[in-house]
Amino acid sequence: MPAYTHIPDDGLRTERVRLRQWTKADFEPFAAMNCDPQVMRHFPALLSREQSDAHAARIRALIEERGWGFWAADSLLDRQAPQFIGFVGLHVPIAELPFSPCVEIGWRLARPFWGKGLATEAAQLAMRAGFEVLQLPEIVSFTSRENLRSRGVMQRLGMHTRAEDNFDHPAVPEDHPVRPHCLFRITRDEWLAKRNTPTLA
Repeated sequence: MPAYTHIPDDGLRTERVRLRQWTKADFEPFAAMNCDPQVMRHFPALLSREQSDAHAARIRALIEERGWGFWAADSLLDRQAPQFIGFVGLHVPIAELPFSPCVEIGWRLARPFWGKGLATEAAQLAMRAGFEVLQLPEIVSFTSRENLRSRGVMQRLGMHTRAEDNFDHPAVPEDHPVRPHCLFRITRDEWLAKRNTPTLA
């Protein structure tokens, strides 16, 4: 995986969304998301406040360690008051997956910000950072097979999937309905071929 690489802040924003390092103020709205049954529908369980805070702290520490990660995401739709909407970014999965080692792109947004295209827009920023700055050869994404909303974002990012890449997530209990997962991929060459935006460098 890439050594410490700082991603420039001006490359992590559009007119509608920005990605940044976490602050303590993000922990409370993040905890509210993580106990929302709709947000967590495709995860094994809701998170308690303690579990959510620990998760946010780990994410923040990984960004400090690597210079990139699952960034906190803000909506800029209200120009006077940016709003924390969740996280979007890049991560090295801890679980031993059939396609490890890898870097995944992922997101989790609060319900009021669904259906506005913000997840796709923010994920495009993260993907650009992964391919242009980190020079990753490939980025993957995966989710429960029933998570059609996230699968739609993956497709809009230009990622592709194959039935033979489906897998059972080893961190999910064997009898849990969200254990069956699908894998989406995109290589740097594929992304470069589809890209029509200016580079960060």
